[in-house]
Amino acid sequence: MKKLLTLLIVALCVIGANAQELSLSKGSNTSLFEEVSGIKKKTDKFNLYMNMNGSFDAMFNDNGFDYGKFNMRQLRIEAKGNVNEWLSYRWRQRLNRPNNGGDNIDNLPTSIDIAGIGVKLGDKFSIFAGKQCAAYGGFEFDANPIEIYEYSDMIEYMSNFMTGINIGYDFTDKQQLNFQVLNSLNGDFYSMYGEFNPVMGCFGEYIDAIPSKLPLVYTLNWNGNFANVYKTRWSASIMSQAEGKNLYYFALGNELTLGKFNMYFDVMYSNDAIDRSGIMTEIVGEVHGHNIFKTSYLSLVTKLNYRFAEKWNVFVKGMYETASVVDHTDPRAYPFIKNGKYRTSLGYLGGIEYYPMESNLHFFLTYVGRHYMYEEIAVGHEDYSTNRVSLGFIYQLPMF
Repeated sequence: MKKLLTLLIVALCVIGANAQELSLSKGSNTSLFEEVSGIKKKTDKFNLYMNMNGSFDAMFNDNGFDYGKFNMRQLRIEAKGNVNEWLSYRWRQRLNRPNNGGDNIDNLPTSIDIAGIGVKLGDKFSIFAGKQCAAYGGFEFDANPIEIYEYSDMIEYMSNFMTGINIGYDFTDKQQLNFQVLNSLNGDFYSMYGEFNPVMGCFGEYIDAIPSKLPLVYTLNWNGNFANVYKTRWSASIMSQAEGKNLYYFALGNELTLGKFNMYFDVMYSNDAIDRSGIMTEIVGEVHGHNIFKTSYLSLVTKLNYRFAEKWNVFVKGMYETASVVDHTDPRAYPFIKNGKYRTSLGYLGGIEYYPMESNLHFFLTYVGRHYMYEEIAVGHEDYSTNRVSLGFIYQLPMF
């Protein structure tokens, strides 16, 4: 382990030395097209980006070194622009995910994150229609995915991109309210939650859940900015999972910036009538072929950054998360499931980043640790840990 860490640190220093030459190149936001052609782009109608996050990962478990590999964690192409003063568009697609979307309810593959148009209705109101990112709160969720070294379980297992409409209202240039209505599913009900067939219980035959006729998620979101020092990303959502069964999700994201120091602290809570993420279902096992009922998840996530030099940043990140069964009062189908907390998961990250240019290109050396602790009611599960050391790069390359 010590030898591997030493090798990675030396490699980072070599990258930093070589990248000094890169910093002498033309700047930051100049597109690849402009660099090659020598023609300055004079319109904002078409902008093309390649979003990349790649690294060499060394994986460890409780028994020591597990394996190492090169990994392109993120590879997304993105086009966006302003057609005129009131009309804009945006499209973003993952190049390392399958493109089959014919069976999805919106007829779009999950490889497409965003595909839609934006319309400005005066100085205050705006609309975005099409596939889009859910307007959930939290700064971990709000960040460009290429910037995330490890997501919290809450975000990792969440459906983040669905199709619908968002209506925004700007109270001021620093205070915004959004109301969003999206599909609550990408695929069909049964692929998300499992099979719900008639069950014979002690009180006769019954069906656990019937698919909703309006599988939608409604979100109210507030984005606040106070003197560029304190910012908020708060949201409240209600999601129709099945007839008479809803999911409630709340996220409170808070960011503080003081000179070279920046941090955020996110609080996220989900109460599921049907276990959507599947974490609790994986712990207790499927019941009659479908996900279990009445689960809750809590996540506390914080990240601290310190830009100690013009081109260098260090960070630490911590995560505390719980998975529980709540208000489980139907013993007919689930006599073995008890109310209470089943799992606590911890995440601890640290790293150093080097920015050779004014753009967001940066090379990184990071450590990611996860530890999972199970309660006595989680029968058959034992505590375990995972660790990862990564050396790589992140770049949103402006191509045009």
